[in-house]
Amino acid sequence: MTIAERQEQLLQNLNILQDWTERYEYVIALGRKLPEMPADQKTDDKLIEGCQSQVWLDARLENGVVHYVADSDSQITKGMIALFIHFLNGESPDSILTADFAFIEKTGLKEHLAPTRANALNLMAMLMKRRALDFANPAN
Repeated sequence: MTIAERQEQLLQNLNILQDWTERYEYVIALGRKLPEMPADQKTDDKLIEGCQSQVWLDARLENGVVHYVADSDSQITKGMIALFIHFLNGESPDSILTADFAFIEKTGLKEHLAPTRANALNLMAMLMKRRALDFANPAN
């Protein structure tokens, strides 16, 4: 399944839900499904600066694809980063760099989040793309 197909599936799942409480519960449930990030990986260099909550993100390149690991001390924030991991994990750096992140606007999440949490979505997306760029250009 391509990134765009996973994004479309996610949008369909969100659109089935009747109200924002159900949509938030769905996002939180995605966060709960993330594999546990080991405590020794929750270091300052993996913190996403500018987020209201503490959010840790790590990535590794294995067999040409990027694998992300993340955690947060906030359930909704953990769910938000899980959205990105859901469609980016296991993809090549080039696929991640060319992925259309405008889908996040289509979810409507930003409109229903506090400005600091909405900004966190942008920071997460930017950092995940930056890590993919690092892997695509390892000499830089």
